[in-house]
Amino acid sequence: QSQLVESGGGLVEPGGSLRLSCAASGFILDYYGIGWFRQAPGKEREWVSCITSRGRLTEYLDSVKGRFTISRDEGKNTAYLQMNSLKPEDTADYYCAAAIGYTVCPQESDQYTYWGQGTQVTVSS
Repeated sequence: QSQLVESGGGLVEPGGSLRLSCAASGFILDYYGIGWFRQAPGKEREWVSCITSRGRLTEYLDSVKGRFTISRDEGKNTAYLQMNSLKPEDTADYYCAAAIGYTVCPQESDQYTYWGQGTQVTVSS
């Protein structure tokens, strides 16, 4: 069964850091672009970041630029989202997703084939 599983969420104080992981099973992540999305309570899901296969291209939501870093490890079939200088407004459920294609880094959720179940991130003092 092909799936993505996120981990690494939790409660952190403002200014703190978390690293989210997105592990793929049942398919080769190298063939896919990876995206991270988030959904805060009462808000619509928003795109946060994406990375193409082999990490040649990365893109970020303006509000997270300079604070978040997306990466991937093809040998581990896993992608990551390093989140630093976290703010209360970063509080949300975070989801990773995979979109088929070596050069894709889409911001539209309907371009993604596989989705993880989400991991909760809470930034609060």
